[in-house]
Amino acid sequence: MRGQMPSVAIPPHANSPCTEVAVYDLDRTLTDTGSWVPFLWFWLRRYAPWRVLLLPMVGLGGLTYAAGWLSRGAMKAWSHRWLIGPRVSAARLAAVADDFAEQFVAVHAMAPARMAIAEDALAGRRVVIASASYGFYVRAIAARLGVMDVIATGAARDGEWVLARLDGDNNYGPAKRDGLAAWLAREGLAGAVVHFTSDHHSDLPCFELALASGGRVLCANPSGKLAAIAVARGWPVAVWGRIRGSLLERA
Repeated sequence: MRGQMPSVAIPPHANSPCTEVAVYDLDRTLTDTGSWVPFLWFWLRRYAPWRVLLLPMVGLGGLTYAAGWLSRGAMKAWSHRWLIGPRVSAARLAAVADDFAEQFVAVHAMAPARMAIAEDALAGRRVVIASASYGFYVRAIAARLGVMDVIATGAARDGEWVLARLDGDNNYGPAKRDGLAAWLAREGLAGAVVHFTSDHHSDLPCFELALASGGRVLCANPSGKLAAIAVARGWPVAVWGRIRGSLLERA
């Protein structure tokens, strides 16, 4: 049923002013699970099954991360290094991301979330997905949801090769807020009203940016901490589906 929900293409905005922007987190906000681990499994099953032998190295990184010796962004790059590879053709990675997105959206995109995006698009708001996940597959997911604008974590490149290294900050917490503010400035939307929807308390800086702009916020499928913040601050809450646990992913 979820896979049958139609996408609504967001019209081009180059020649038309936009005073409202609707920003959505991705994992567990628009989808019922995280996306990074599913992408890694998709890559392993379809394109590099032999790299399953390197899972112990990822486990070692997970222990290091749990001990606080490896940052969230560094853990992302570490798992990328061992399970995808230190250098991958950008064209090949884009093709894999496209195949992954088709399957992932059909299974995991929640119908109420897709309806919310469609309503914002029909209201003339510019819709953006802001995610801590890697942009090389978030863009493919966003396209299938009818969303053209994406703010996400970048992977470093060397010519036509994608490297197992972040390009800039991991787009998480305050870094996501900074990335959103920078995107608004680049697009000539610094004075726009921003509406923000997310499931997680780590996005508090983005919630506050939206409120400061005069926009609305929505806590969709909120984490326990975000639910408590919503009660304390009187923020609206929506449950768009049953959220699934995801190995190694907490936000």
